[in-house]
Amino acid sequence: MTCDVLEMMTDGLGIKPRNTHSKLVSGENTDSIFRLNHYPPCPLINNNNTNGSNIVIGFGEHTDPQIISVLRSNNTCGLQINLSDGSWISVPSDPSSFFFNVSDSLQVLTNGRFKSVKHRVLANSRKSRVSMIYFAGPSLTQRIAPLTCLIDNEDESLYEEFTWSEYKNSTYNSRLSDNRLQPFEKKAVSLND
Repeated sequence: MTCDVLEMMTDGLGIKPRNTHSKLVSGENTDSIFRLNHYPPCPLINNNNTNGSNIVIGFGEHTDPQIISVLRSNNTCGLQINLSDGSWISVPSDPSSFFFNVSDSLQVLTNGRFKSVKHRVLANSRKSRVSMIYFAGPSLTQRIAPLTCLIDNEDESLYEEFTWSEYKNSTYNSRLSDNRLQPFEKKAVSLND
């Protein structure tokens, strides 16, 4: 299913071959992982012990570093995504649906045409939230850079090339909420340089 979605995204960008992105996460040596999260009920929300904000963060704001993330959860709300204006909106809970998040590496591969989704999870006062996430990552030695078919010249590339291992190590040395792509963004060249 993950590969099918990546291939549809590749089609939408007019990239050939169709498996340009999906082949990065379908080999034997991929660094993909599956995680199960459990967020127990948080009665603090009802007791107004949240410093007036009336929200309790279950998992802080972040983007996922991999290529794409696939999420499925029980019937308890909590997932929120951050909009470009800085506001947060709740994603309706639907235990029969899968949610796909563009991750940092896909943002780089598409030279920013697809943006990594900043998200967080809020605790619920009465019900537990359980989520399952498949993080589709490439092999540790895979080189990540904007695809040449999406840029007319090297100056249009927004990111420096890196390996998945280099990026993964960089994310471990940063805070969850940091823009972890920033060290790999190409610096604007001044005309006076």
